[in-house]
Amino acid sequence: MSAPRVLVVDDEISIRRTLREILEHENLEVHEAADGNQALAKLRKHTFDVVLLDIKMPKQDGLQVLSTCVDTWPELPVIMISGHADIKTAVKATHSGAFHFIEKPPDLQHLLVTIRSALERGKLVIENRRLRHALKQRQRHVLSPMLGESPVMQEVKELISRIGPTEARVLITGEPGTGKEMAARWIHAQSPRRDAPMVEVNCAAIPTELIESELFGHEKGSFTGANRQRIGKFEQAHGGTLFLDEIGDMSISAQAKVLRVLQENTLSRVGGERTINVDVRVVAATNKNLNLAIEEGSFREDLYHRLSVILLSMPPVRDRAGDIPVLIEHFAIQLSKRNGLPPRSFTDEAIKELSSLPWKGNVREISNVVERLMILSENDLVSTADVERFVLPASFGREQLNLMIKKHDNLAEFKDQAEAFFLREKLDENNWNISQTAIKLGVQRTHLHDGIKRYNLERDE
Repeated sequence: MSAPRVLVVDDEISIRRTLREILEHENLEVHEAADGNQALAKLRKHTFDVVLLDIKMPKQDGLQVLSTCVDTWPELPVIMISGHADIKTAVKATHSGAFHFIEKPPDLQHLLVTIRSALERGKLVIENRRLRHALKQRQRHVLSPMLGESPVMQEVKELISRIGPTEARVLITGEPGTGKEMAARWIHAQSPRRDAPMVEVNCAAIPTELIESELFGHEKGSFTGANRQRIGKFEQAHGGTLFLDEIGDMSISAQAKVLRVLQENTLSRVGGERTINVDVRVVAATNKNLNLAIEEGSFREDLYHRLSVILLSMPPVRDRAGDIPVLIEHFAIQLSKRNGLPPRSFTDEAIKELSSLPWKGNVREISNVVERLMILSENDLVSTADVERFVLPASFGREQLNLMIKKHDNLAEFKDQAEAFFLREKLDENNWNISQTAIKLGVQRTHLHDGIKRYNLERDE
């Protein structure tokens, strides 16, 4: 990991030099500012983990800078330092949001302990925010808004508002990354079942030999490795909604059993004899042409008709280009909260440049590109120059490699970032089909799962 970054703000060069020597000896990355204006300029351009801030300075004093920090970067710990302050000033600083107050000349041990505490507090604040955000998303089934006011998206919203309150089964079609999963969540949220669980199954990510156990459950001892009873997804969704994502990748044998459950509203666990009643609304999704799959014999026509009482087609981004600025703004805010990144805005020219690109990966690709720009851009405003450097195919690969090389002195850290980036791109290319991605990469599925866990990779909505 890279060293924590400290900004030392003091108008006395001797103080800055002394603090730099002390902190660099502790393996901290130190930056300097001679007054409040310089400090704020650096804070707006770069990300820091802690600030050491003098109170008495020209242009803007420390309390004025502290006020801006608290308003703009509330998670950033600020340690006030002063040789002229009294108890009243110290109390005012801490009440205004300072992490701690230290008198000059600082006691070395006290200074280092305070900085370490500030760094730990900063990490905990960001981690707690991420956890709260993740928990909130899980509790709400990650119910983000259906973004866009283009005519095709207006039609989608209108159709969801009409079919949501019914019990009708829905088949959602569309290219990868168009938001099929989100549409399913909105259907559930507008249904009478909204207070019951919505259970999701990615049929493409589960091996054929395990899909029946995943859907219907199994009894203890029903097959090798069945060490305990397992409740399947149909039972887990009882009273609520079962979302069968990538239904076109389900095996024919599993299709037959799903059809039977839909017909009879009952199931038997693998290895079991007891008949279990289930009350489930099924919403399915696919990026495949199921009519063609029926002709080829890889999908059951009778199951297709059971699932497609209502057909909902999610439009690709090329059919809703006017929504791209709204999507960019939404993802910039969302990713800033999720990753603890500083807020960034996009210039009108950058948005125009992004809107003109061929988004083959649709909404998911837009999310990935916005995240890339927020991480790699060095300014508050993401510009057309950033788009040209980090997004356009002709230049991105080399620029990304150069930045990674400059960022890391340690070979292991460089390899980790390169592997994380590579795995994320390949998973997105294969619509997060674990088995398919592993085959194409020539690795075991367990190796791919380990990489996803190690680098905290998540599928974008």
